Amino acid sequence: MNILITGASAGFGEALAKRLVEKGHQVIGCARRAEKLEALAQELGERFTPVVMDVSDTESIASALAKLPDDCRQIDVLVNNAGLALGTEPAHQASLEDWMRMVDTNIKGLMALTHAVLPEMVKRNSGYVINIGSIAGTWPYYGGNVYGATKAFVKQFSLNLRADLLGTKVRVTNLEPGNVGGTEFSNVRYHGDDEKAAQVYEGFKTMGPEDIADILVWLIESPAHVNVNRLEVMPVAQTYNGLTIAKD
Repeated sequence: MNILITGASAGFGEALAKRLVEKGHQVIGCARRAEKLEALAQELGERFTPVVMDVSDTESIASALAKLPDDCRQIDVLVNNAGLALGTEPAHQASLEDWMRMVDTNIKGLMALTHAVLPEMVKRNSGYVINIGSIAGTWPYYGGNVYGATKAFVKQFSLNLRADLLGTKVRVTNLEPGNVGGTEFSNVRYHGDDEKAAQVYEGFKTMGPEDIADILVWLIESPAHVNVNRLEVMPVAQTYNGLTIAKD
């Protein structure tokens, strides 16, 4: 089985690549950072094929896919994992550049790669698209503005793919994690401020990338007639906290 993972050089993507190679799958690992991909390829061996790809540059996706080795051309599972959050400022103070970059990566990149891979899956009547969403796509929070909106798009896009694929055996899942430590997510969000990033995970037991990787492996290896539409997962320490009222 050929499994293409975006954002494979770190975090969920790296953990998933390692798990899948351990289980004998062929992984096509895509990311922007060639040096990290090459290091991963050295570690994982011939079952890992590194591909330099920046999903925010949608015009480059077709050329990157065209360069795949012949035995990797058939994509059995697409894991749209590449994504990012930038900033925690309220909307009226946020950076428009940050907003646009999140849209380019989290929405446009995911759309473009899905659009490139999906027709062959339908033609074969076999395949699986797994999108990495977020609880932010359902539950709003202070400073989540455009990041949450991009993940709401991913959730609805995934459900609409399911509707369009009625009558085929192509599966679609939106995995929606809550708080996960041990990745670059918050470091990126705080533009490299490691101290602020570390504070996000202080004082409680968070999930780690290996937890998400285990869930993804379970999804990928689940029976072909079973489709998990949405899967929301949080650490036990995280839950819903009601609505907020600003009193005069």
